[in-house]
Amino acid sequence: MKPVIQLIAAATATIAFATSAIAAEAPDALVKRISADVIDTVKADKDIQAGNRNKIMDLVNSKILPHVDAEKMTQQAAGRFWRQATPEQQKALTKEFTTLLVYTYSGALSTIKNETVEFKPMRAEAGATDVEVRSQVNVTRGEPITLNYRLANGPQGWKIYDINVLGAWLVETYKGTFASQISKNGVDGLIKSLAERNQQLASKPLKAPK
Repeated sequence: MKPVIQLIAAATATIAFATSAIAAEAPDALVKRISADVIDTVKADKDIQAGNRNKIMDLVNSKILPHVDAEKMTQQAAGRFWRQATPEQQKALTKEFTTLLVYTYSGALSTIKNETVEFKPMRAEAGATDVEVRSQVNVTRGEPITLNYRLANGPQGWKIYDINVLGAWLVETYKGTFASQISKNGVDGLIKSLAERNQQLASKPLKAPK
């Protein structure tokens, strides 16, 4: 076998193995791994604990967003209006909503101190492609915080598409806002509103958007 062909064969085998490994990872195992990785990183980095914006956002972009299906999340938040949007509008809406999610996650990470995460047994039928992973964040003072995830299994493995904090699902929370904005100002109006919100957040200290 010629060297070039050997390299191509090796690369193909490596990609196939990596794809198989991603697909084989159970959804609860994936969320546990991400949570442990992120929390350990935050606790070990004094700059992140001090609120360093760049480091916190880099952490979100590198360790969290790759495991989030931002388009599915945006599509569900937009509801029936998603089908009315042009491909360009869908792309722009996903971009702005993803940016807002980055600020949401970054704001939450900036508050981590000594919290620990406890996962509940996952209840899902064999072969299920849509599951919920349940957990709670144990804080030093106060009651534990509910933190659940919805994941769907696709070509790239399991992806998170919704998060429940204190009993409220993120997608449902934004669905009403999206519908109201689109009804008043159309899809472009919603995109503009999200862009303006993101600009405001970019100029303020990191905290979880309300």
